[in-house]
Amino acid sequence: MRLYLINPSNPLVSSVQDKKSRWNRYRVWKPLSLMVLAGLTPPEWEITIVDENLGAPDYPALPRPDLVGVTAFTSQANRAYQVSAHYRGLGVPVVMGGIHATMCLDEAMEHVDSVVTGEAEGVWTQVLTDARQRRLKQRYDGGHAETSVIASARHDLLPARYALGAIQTTRGCPLNCSFCSVTAFNGAHYRQRPIGDVVREFQSIREKRVLVVDDNLIGTRPEHLARAKELFRAMVRAKLKKEWVAQATINFADDEELLVLAAQAGCRGVFIGFESTTPEGLRGLGRKFDLLKGRDVRASVRRIQRHGMMVAGSFIMGLDIDKPGVGKRIAAAASRYGMDTINVGFLTPLPGTRLWDQMKSEERVALDTFPEDWEYYTLTFPVARYKHLSLDEIIEEMLACNRRFYSLSRVLRRVCANFWQRRSPMVSLVGNLSYRRNFRLDVTAFADFQNQMAVRRDQ
Repeated sequence: MRLYLINPSNPLVSSVQDKKSRWNRYRVWKPLSLMVLAGLTPPEWEITIVDENLGAPDYPALPRPDLVGVTAFTSQANRAYQVSAHYRGLGVPVVMGGIHATMCLDEAMEHVDSVVTGEAEGVWTQVLTDARQRRLKQRYDGGHAETSVIASARHDLLPARYALGAIQTTRGCPLNCSFCSVTAFNGAHYRQRPIGDVVREFQSIREKRVLVVDDNLIGTRPEHLARAKELFRAMVRAKLKKEWVAQATINFADDEELLVLAAQAGCRGVFIGFESTTPEGLRGLGRKFDLLKGRDVRASVRRIQRHGMMVAGSFIMGLDIDKPGVGKRIAAAASRYGMDTINVGFLTPLPGTRLWDQMKSEERVALDTFPEDWEYYTLTFPVARYKHLSLDEIIEEMLACNRRFYSLSRVLRRVCANFWQRRSPMVSLVGNLSYRRNFRLDVTAFADFQNQMAVRRDQ
């Protein structure tokens, strides 16, 4: 039995187009969810994982599979449906899972033979059994998987073309931010994989540098932090010789022992969601307001950096308080905080979030021709109507922000600072040049987007 597991691409996402910028090789993440399902697949299945971010294959030239599984974030949905249509046209059943299929179930069911909602680990073997017996159900509900059934990913099934390996150690996020669908999909309960399983999987990853994809590696409660410390101690004892980056909340900076252990375990950078530079902006987004309220952000960032770790910050543009000048204000705040890199996205109402419900009820979802418009839901296009900024204005604010933060002089200043502080200057250089290159690509992408929106208005 031949199984294809496919991660579709989105041609509008410049940050994963390594042909447009060689630096993007460092920003292409492995399709870890498919690799985990491969680890749960019985040996009678011949598995091929297709990651279209490395280039879409010539599907008609490939051997005909017996089953196709496709995953998709919202921005990948259109491409997922195209791949599905090809294989269904050949009489091959297609199963779709992932966050978009879960949040837009009725839509997905129109394009595939079967949908797995929630986390697929608990039902995957049943899906395969039913496929073999030609009695696939239209829907399987995976719910929230027990950590004991989360298999180690099949890292051997992908080519050695990635700069970073990938691993997941926890699932779920207790913050429940209004713009984020993680809690709706993975739940608010913070679930941790057994530490021994995590260490063994780390040892199986061929790449020296690894992305820990947890939405929040360390959690927020004392027991979460204690578990993170135990994980780091186990990684130190195993002498993994890996360098890794992860997502965490700013409370990462509050525990000196945690910082020491993370650095010893190989942590070289953390991606932290700051979202807004003002208390007013944070207040409506969820519990991150509690973590950032009254905090000296610059001091917190410096504490992390003193342990040899870089800090990347994420911000959201288009909040209801954001007015003209917000782009320069974000860039100035990020420089003042001492960020090594920043990633700024447009406020995007994703299906399954409270923000979606709010903007939908207020008729502020501007791009609403679905499924066609899903391709713009990448966080890099303004798909909503913003209170104080028009389409052209918010695009100009985004360009102003990146133009200022990623100016050549500021990039050189940050790289030199990393050199003198011995904090991975080459990683700093690659990260900054990648963002700087994609900023230039964004100028063209935004112009095309604005032209298309103008055509729509005139129709």
